Amino acid sequence: MRKSSMFSLVAASACSLALVLSGCGGSGDNGKKEADAPNEAASTAIISVHGSEPAKPLVPTNTSETGGGGPIDMMFSMLVRFDNKGKPVNEVAKEVKANADMTQYTITLKDGWKFTDGTPVTAKSFTKAWSYGANVNNAQMSSSFFSGIKGFDELQKKGVAPDAELSGLKVVDDKTFTVDLDSPSSTFPIQIGIYAFAPMPEAFFKDPKAFGEKPISNGPYKFDSWEHNKFIKLVKNPDYKGGVKVKNGGLEFRIYTDIEAAYADVQAGNLDVIDTIPTSAQKTFQTDPMVQPIKQDGSVFQSFTIPTAMKHFGPGKEGTLRRQAISMSIDRKQISDKVTGGLNTPATDFTAPTIPGYSKNLKGSDVLKYNAPKAKELWEEANKISPWGADDVFKLAYNADGGGKDVYDALANSIKNTLNIKAMGAPMPTFKEFRNSVVSRSLVDSAFRTGWQPDYPSPENYLQPIYSSGAADGNGSNDGDYKNPKFDALLKKAGAAKSVEESNKLFQQSEEILLEDLPAIPLYYSSAKGAANKKIKGLAFNWKNVPDYASLSK
Repeated sequence: MRKSSMFSLVAASACSLALVLSGCGGSGDNGKKEADAPNEAASTAIISVHGSEPAKPLVPTNTSETGGGGPIDMMFSMLVRFDNKGKPVNEVAKEVKANADMTQYTITLKDGWKFTDGTPVTAKSFTKAWSYGANVNNAQMSSSFFSGIKGFDELQKKGVAPDAELSGLKVVDDKTFTVDLDSPSSTFPIQIGIYAFAPMPEAFFKDPKAFGEKPISNGPYKFDSWEHNKFIKLVKNPDYKGGVKVKNGGLEFRIYTDIEAAYADVQAGNLDVIDTIPTSAQKTFQTDPMVQPIKQDGSVFQSFTIPTAMKHFGPGKEGTLRRQAISMSIDRKQISDKVTGGLNTPATDFTAPTIPGYSKNLKGSDVLKYNAPKAKELWEEANKISPWGADDVFKLAYNADGGGKDVYDALANSIKNTLNIKAMGAPMPTFKEFRNSVVSRSLVDSAFRTGWQPDYPSPENYLQPIYSSGAADGNGSNDGDYKNPKFDALLKKAGAAKSVEESNKLFQQSEEILLEDLPAIPLYYSSAKGAANKKIKGLAFNWKNVPDYASLSK
């Protein structure tokens, strides 16, 4: 989506947000009506795709990383889905209707949906699942997504009953429920398109642990098997009722700890699709005769986070000066050109150029430009507050199985050479080990790799889950535990705005606070890039930088 594109999901028009999802309709991913799309002459071939071991069991409200997110996204259908360009289309929902001030939504479900255990998908499947995700007793990673629904604060209090539900959710009948919000939200009807808002069968609540190893779902694919550290296999769901056209018989997410090995397997025909390219091949993969390459503008934001608990980098003046110095000591363009083959674009904000509301001219964005003299000046100013010791080391942690060594070594060298301090990359063997260390807050002495693959096409999705106070302390993806009430207030105000222009202006103002505080250091926007072996048909990426798995065939 271009910068000038309308954010049609928020626009107040004859086919406004609520009406887009109730009466105006929409085409499926291939321009066909939803009724025509599912399961037409699909191949029975199982497509093997690159994956990583999930950090946690396969539970939608407790998954915030790509290892588990890929399979979950294919197994679950939400009220709303997005086509390959990010356009919202009703999926399980027949209608999502807002009241006049967008503080209450009435949601009606389509007939005929059921889970893979044969039980029906009902209004309660959603209200009970969302309440489970919001309840503090369940410690779900995505709990902050439910923070706008009435009753969330009560469910976050110690001593609340484990089965307590959100007071803002009311079941009218099996096919209808209402959602009362604490404040107006024009983005709520697209938030419910992310898998944190997936429905859950009764079997989940009886034994969440068993469910996480063998999910019961309602999407285009259903669970087949999971051999830890080897693969997760999904097969086409014959009872799927939605609008995604599945052209294969299933998906096998093969778990790799070495991205070089995965690419070599694609070259040899032993792996069908890879959704990233190792650094060693980024300059050559587009002309590699052994693969089908793909590259297009992407929506993934890459950064590294400096936790507020890290010595010298707290929320006071010293921490702010050092964060700005670190940011200005990085030559993003040189690293992009020389290390990643020019396939990535240096960041100018905290979202991505493909998202409506993106801007490259925000106040304070100079802090993202390489400026060695200014970086040294800021560092020395911070030293006057509290000296950086001769034995202090600025460490950058990352997962070694993601192919990040060259990038993080280059980042460390840029920081070291500019500021004349010790800096080094700190690899951890696997993505699972790395993410578990981040989530447990055991990386308090190190900055660490972070990035964001959007769930819905709005600046809000890049900002609220990662930097809001409600998403800190393990309640979301605010891994650095950054908190700023002014930032939170602007997010809330932007979400309640009734026009695209007003909303985006407020989101941009909130980003200007981030540019001053720098809870994370923006690096670059990743192009969507990958490869397939020569036997594969239908290779394409969607708006989230993810392969369109359902369209792959042999």
